[in-house]
Amino acid sequence: MQIKDIVNRDVVNLTNCEHEPIHLPGSIQPHGFLLGLKLNDFTIGFCSENCFEYIGVKHVQLLGKGIEDLFGSDQTKKLREYISLKEGSSTAPLQLELQNKYFTCTIHRSSDIFLLEFEPRSDEKIAIADIYLQTKQFTLYMQNANTLQMLCQSVTEETRALTGYDRVMIYKFDKDYNGEVFAESKAESIEPFLGLHYPQTDIPVQARELYIKNLMRLIVDVNFTPVPLYTIDDAENKNLDLSFSNLRSVSPIHIQYLKNMGVAATMSISLMHENRLWGLIACHHYSAKYISSDIRIAAQLQGHFLTSQISVRELAEEYNGAKEVNKALANLLAQVFSTDTINLERIVRQDELLLLTNANGVIVLVEDNVYSHGNVPAVNDIKDLAKHLHTHYAQTGFHTANLSSIYPDAPQLNDTASGIIYHSLGSTHDSDSCIIWCRKESLQEVHWGGNPQKAVIKDANGLSPRKSFELWKEIRKGESFLWQKPELDAGTNFANALQKHVHMIFLANEEMVQRRLSEKLKDANAELENLNWIASHDLKEPLRKIQVFASMILEDDDISASITKTVNKMNESAQRMQTLIGDVLAYSRLSYGDNGSEHVSFYDLAKQVTSELEYEINEKNAVVEYESLPDINGIPFLLKQLLISLFRNSLKFSKANISSHIKISGGEIVASPVDPDSKVEFHKINIADNGIGFANEYKNSIFRVFSKLNSHGQYGGSGIGLALCTKIMKSHNGHITAEGNPGVGATFSLYFPV
Repeated sequence: MQIKDIVNRDVVNLTNCEHEPIHLPGSIQPHGFLLGLKLNDFTIGFCSENCFEYIGVKHVQLLGKGIEDLFGSDQTKKLREYISLKEGSSTAPLQLELQNKYFTCTIHRSSDIFLLEFEPRSDEKIAIADIYLQTKQFTLYMQNANTLQMLCQSVTEETRALTGYDRVMIYKFDKDYNGEVFAESKAESIEPFLGLHYPQTDIPVQARELYIKNLMRLIVDVNFTPVPLYTIDDAENKNLDLSFSNLRSVSPIHIQYLKNMGVAATMSISLMHENRLWGLIACHHYSAKYISSDIRIAAQLQGHFLTSQISVRELAEEYNGAKEVNKALANLLAQVFSTDTINLERIVRQDELLLLTNANGVIVLVEDNVYSHGNVPAVNDIKDLAKHLHTHYAQTGFHTANLSSIYPDAPQLNDTASGIIYHSLGSTHDSDSCIIWCRKESLQEVHWGGNPQKAVIKDANGLSPRKSFELWKEIRKGESFLWQKPELDAGTNFANALQKHVHMIFLANEEMVQRRLSEKLKDANAELENLNWIASHDLKEPLRKIQVFASMILEDDDISASITKTVNKMNESAQRMQTLIGDVLAYSRLSYGDNGSEHVSFYDLAKQVTSELEYEINEKNAVVEYESLPDINGIPFLLKQLLISLFRNSLKFSKANISSHIKISGGEIVASPVDPDSKVEFHKINIADNGIGFANEYKNSIFRVFSKLNSHGQYGGSGIGLALCTKIMKSHNGHITAEGNPGVGATFSLYFPV
């Protein structure tokens, strides 16, 4: 049987440490030993080289053996029952006896292997009474601590008293995983770290992922020699995932980092909040230090207590910070917004609007008008900024304490707007309308534990973690103070209310414009009524007199032929003028006609019109032919006007010496002639004649007012008849079309909605 170790021997340095597989070191720390049991038969598939030091059996003798050979039947039964009960994932340790020695065993599952990690049982134990006192003490902390930081400070002091480490810190992460020492308890002889910041490079991504998986991490002595793990050499790339292992070996980069700090032993407890690594309880000791599993569990309990309070404490602090903000919001929302821009300017000028977000200035941009209060940029700068924000953030809203990170022209605004809260007011009439709260640049002094720009140094030995952890001060420029959640929430609530107010102003202005237009239209209609009265009375009366005088002149037998001819032309012109005035009146009065629609038989209507035009039809020797016609909904007198105009049009443009023939047919249900995609169906009625026809290039222009294809001398008329037909069809939500064939005739098609 060939065996091999699984030690990861890839060279790790600071150029590739971000990709270091720290969960696959292939080795462990020497303060315990490890066995890996196969799930299917509980034979030993992996073991650490130091088994002999603890139980007197060499690793080569263990691989491939069943656990009863090592544990005996009683201990094997105890182990199997424990694994079955806890499904191999318990953090509660199991007490086992091997080779007449007592061990604390923690068990984790790694793929198809159960990891058994053994540490010699320690006399350091936590009694039930001690756990009770610990819980009672923490309850007392919760009652006395007014802030989250005070509570964290109490936890560091209790954890240090419990474990005996030289330094215990609460290490809190920001959104980018830079760390801050948020609370600290330490020995008097060592320098404080409280308030120092550390760059996110100090704890790389894969290390943070392991902190999330395995909430407890112990390093007993940074000067340890890694203990290799062995397995039977029966497959390529055989390895063991130690993510959940307590004994897992440590990255050489992290060991060097701790040595550079002068730290010899550490313990860390992960603080999880809302499925995110909120921070760590970080314990440092300046000499090698081992603590028992019981003490570790008690310390971890401190972490559980603390994480249970994070949300409560943060919400409480937000509530306290939000009191003034909410008071300002209530005062603003309690106002009755009137619908004028003067009121909008008055609202912006109120100090409560600045208190709402603790801003230095506020801007409201509506319809290219800028209303502002406090310390804000120049008007042109505001408009340029608003356009940029609308382009990128109109749908979501936006806030930042570092405007330079998203806006190239931000540096020139540092005195007024290094930080902003932006909300679009969402008005369709003016896309740039928005509200912006501004904060000026705040020069902030941040204390780092060493220069964060020198996380990696180069010396005679090559690249290594930084060695300097002396206080390094950074002055942050171009940034404002961070916006707090209550401020952001209040800004959002007010922006929503203001958006409604702006829409109300816009609608009120539109209503005013429409009211003024309605008044103008009313005046215009009154003038039109006056013109109609003049046309129907004052204009017609002189024409009637002209015609009377012309008739009197023509009755005189003594006038010459030339005068008779001239007077006849004058009489014909007056008659055309009478006809034109009548048609104009009919066209203008169409809009004021009866709007009462009713059921109309188009067949009966056609017969009625034929009867009324009997004289004109007989004069042209015309024949009117009917087919079965549909019933439609319409205004009877308008439909009558429609048919009269179309009949007269056919009679007027009939061919000389040929009897006129007019055919009315219909009943077919068709789609819209102007919108094929419309779901509305139409009754189609055709009125065809055998007159002179027309070229189809004029089939649209003939419906325009005063449009005539023939001269006055050849055919009479005002050029209004077909325009009148178009207007009547529109009033019925219908359409009229025409098709012509010169010398053959014309067909007019009427479309009425079904």
